[in-house]
Amino acid sequence: MDMQIIPHIVNEQNVVSLKKTATIHDAVQAMSQRKIAAVAIVDEDNKLIGIVSERDMTHRVLACGLSPQATYLCDIMTQNLETLLPTDNALDAIELMLGRNIRHLPVVDSEHRILAMVSMRDLLKASLRNLDIEIDHHCEIAFAPASL
Repeated sequence: MDMQIIPHIVNEQNVVSLKKTATIHDAVQAMSQRKIAAVAIVDEDNKLIGIVSERDMTHRVLACGLSPQATYLCDIMTQNLETLLPTDNALDAIELMLGRNIRHLPVVDSEHRILAMVSMRDLLKASLRNLDIEIDHHCEIAFAPASL
């Protein structure tokens, strides 16, 4: 599965990014509106400094009895992130995600600005598309009329 993250898995996206001083409630509202499961946290120069996912909110906010309106993203965000470059391949991303129990990986440029967010679901969909293409190709070969 030699597919690059961009453009084969995701195209450049308008990723939801928030400042570290936004609240969990702000993030939940943005995630609900966009139907996504993670947001990027950026600094004043729009460089990636963290990520917050639904799972983070569940385990680090709700399970601890914290208020979503009074808890800031910087209080629960995952820092020192694993990231992908647009040219990284899908198989490496899958191995990284499985090995580190990660569900979302930010894709950044050379200046660490967020370009996209790759989810395990994105990788699974691309893998299935690739598998369908391979199966179709093998069926064409297997059921091709015999040449005389």
